[in-house]
Amino acid sequence: MAVLLRHVAPQSPLLLHFSVRNRVASPKTRFSSSVMASSAKKVLVPVANGTEPMEAVITIDVIRRAGADVTVGSVEKQLLVDACHGVKIIADALVSDFSNDAAFDLIALPGGMPGATNLKTCGTLESMVKKQAADGRLYAAVCASPAVAFGSWGVLKGLKATCYPSFMEQLQSSDATAVDSRVQQDGIVVTSRGPGTTMEFAVALVEQLYGKDKANEVSGPLIMRTNHGDEYTIKEINPMEWTFDDVPQVLVPIANGTEEMEAVMIIDILRRAKANVVVASVEDKLEILASRKVKLEADMLLDEAAKLSYDLIVLPGGLGGAQAFAKSEKLVNMLRKQKDTNKPYGAICASPALVLEPHGLLKGKKATAFPAMCDKLSDRSEAENRVIVDGNLITSRGPGTSMEFALGIVEKFFGRHKALELAKVMLFTHP
Repeated sequence: MAVLLRHVAPQSPLLLHFSVRNRVASPKTRFSSSVMASSAKKVLVPVANGTEPMEAVITIDVIRRAGADVTVGSVEKQLLVDACHGVKIIADALVSDFSNDAAFDLIALPGGMPGATNLKTCGTLESMVKKQAADGRLYAAVCASPAVAFGSWGVLKGLKATCYPSFMEQLQSSDATAVDSRVQQDGIVVTSRGPGTTMEFAVALVEQLYGKDKANEVSGPLIMRTNHGDEYTIKEINPMEWTFDDVPQVLVPIANGTEEMEAVMIIDILRRAKANVVVASVEDKLEILASRKVKLEADMLLDEAAKLSYDLIVLPGGLGGAQAFAKSEKLVNMLRKQKDTNKPYGAICASPALVLEPHGLLKGKKATAFPAMCDKLSDRSEAENRVIVDGNLITSRGPGTSMEFALGIVEKFFGRHKALELAKVMLFTHP
């Protein structure tokens, strides 16, 4: 059950910082009449073992929010892809099964290593991207993929492009003009730098497919930062030390209807920080269908996960997912135990309002939630904060605050220096 979470009070218009060279025609005239016959733009996002899951899932999710028909294509021999940081993504189709005349309005490659190399070595994908370029249709890549895949295929010659900093020299050797923009457009090519620039990248792709109005419409509910690249901040009241014995043990439940961007960013970033993250399905099987139809596979079922103890239980949002969490007696009891023993717990987006609040888990606490859900909070005095920590509780607002939320958790466990170091590695903040 995939449920769209709608935002009734849009944020301020999008402030997207990206460089444009050789601007392409308007969305109404950009593509051939055969492609334009369908109102929903067709988009391919290929994934591989070793793909950076944040980059893949953010790109898929944001473009699907615009109404595009996005196919997640595995370049492996099976649909299940083992992405970086132990995230398991189940693709919609195998790239090897596409016919020679398969046409897409956009092909967008996530990065990650060795994911970018695995994309590069897929002959079918290489042929598709070369044809995409020859036909004058949009193609895009983020992180390592502009250099590793596009550069080696020769589809960036004479074009301005960007990529992850450590691949810039390789990008230059492909006869591209390497620039350090967070997002760079040159004609029908859009490139970007890394996990922390992917949401800007995805919104830029929406603009190329559908125009600026649609990009603004999509970006409002994301609650993106307007000061891209600046150092993030969180608000903390009633500070307390979050402790753990050896490695922080963290539970991230997922369910049908969970917001996939929020879940994947939390899992990915906490695992980068070397926390032990258990992803548990509250459904009766490991595979869940997230809110924008991304299929994720959990590590175990909640019944098994409940046998362990956790230094933190943190809930992603998404309307359907939050409703499933609220109905799970086992999960609610685990959260109550967490609160009663003064151990950390947290939630983002719809989950503070739909899970924590009705079960008394926000009593005496300051919290925030997705803007359209904040009227359900009994105490809204701190609800305008992007991330708020009150003692052993951490809450946040939505997809565009997820990275700050996860970094806030890292900060509480490992200190601000570690969190800022991670933020720079991901290019969420300027290196």
